[in-house]
Amino acid sequence: MTETTGNGTARPTTPATVPGPATRTGTEPGPTTERTGNAGNADGVAAVALASVVKSFGRTGRTVRAVDGIDLSVGRGETVALLGRNGAGKSTTIGLLLGLDEPDAGSVRVLGRTAEQAVRAGLVGAMLQEGRPIPRVTVRELITFVASTYPRPMPVAETLALAGITDCAHRRIDKLSGGQTQRVRFAVALAGNPELIVLDEPTAALDVEARRTFWDSMRAYARRGNTVLFSTHYLEEADGNADRIVVIDRGRVVANGTGDAIRASAGHALVAFDLAGRPTEGLERLPGVVAVEVSGDRARLRTDDSDATVVELARLGAIRGLQVSRATLEDAFLALTAPVGPAHTTTHEEGTV
Repeated sequence: MTETTGNGTARPTTPATVPGPATRTGTEPGPTTERTGNAGNADGVAAVALASVVKSFGRTGRTVRAVDGIDLSVGRGETVALLGRNGAGKSTTIGLLLGLDEPDAGSVRVLGRTAEQAVRAGLVGAMLQEGRPIPRVTVRELITFVASTYPRPMPVAETLALAGITDCAHRRIDKLSGGQTQRVRFAVALAGNPELIVLDEPTAALDVEARRTFWDSMRAYARRGNTVLFSTHYLEEADGNADRIVVIDRGRVVANGTGDAIRASAGHALVAFDLAGRPTEGLERLPGVVAVEVSGDRARLRTDDSDATVVELARLGAIRGLQVSRATLEDAFLALTAPVGPAHTTTHEEGTV
């Protein structure tokens, strides 16, 4: 697999704040030797610090502001997920962190340095969406070559083990499965023994088993006290693998906290029932209802007063298959990123955004 360079360079208004993260301590010992050569946590410098960052693309008069005043801090040892729709600004933010783009305004600091300085020092590894298999090169040959370009690389055998590809080290990269190829890309990002690793949609197009195997490897890296920043479309990945979730929408941070805190910030309950052929007109006007979602013959009402909503549904005789539950992370995400305006009807797609 190739990355953008041999050195791993691949390429908010005030957000709705929620309670602070449950930060990973980083004290759990790793399976192999201690890190060497990378800065520790004693200096108090954040792994990532973005302050009022702005980045636009396009010509004058027809520009698109991809990043619109983002403030973001990631402490060392944290695993943080960037969650957002396509075009929300996640990939542009990652490009700025890796020195692939320069901000139009604001500052970007990575481990106390400029992004370019941190990457050149081998402190940052990256796994981007782009990349093609290299023909006639084995996994071990590629990782050995990439490691040789860094000042303090991770031992090749250790890199292979951490990425979970020791068993296929002798195989050609262009003969691997999709999941194995993705783990090779992860190994390339690890080869320089980075303190921070940045992953842009790392499990896109992988099946469930390959995704599970990849996150096992990532968590093993994080348990060493390293910092992980990843973007994803998968809500369950963000909830299951991150200490903290940062929701980005229209180039701004709109929520920042643990999965539970973000769910609570939505402040809504869900009332679902079978329509049984009833029309959907007027559901948005029921007491407490702020949004309506209809999928097939079932309606899901997001409400800030579930008792009042249920009482009115009972009066209307519309309580077949009635279910009341707290908001999920997906519900909170939809509430945080919904267009400003009155209650609206949407269709519901499970698990991705």
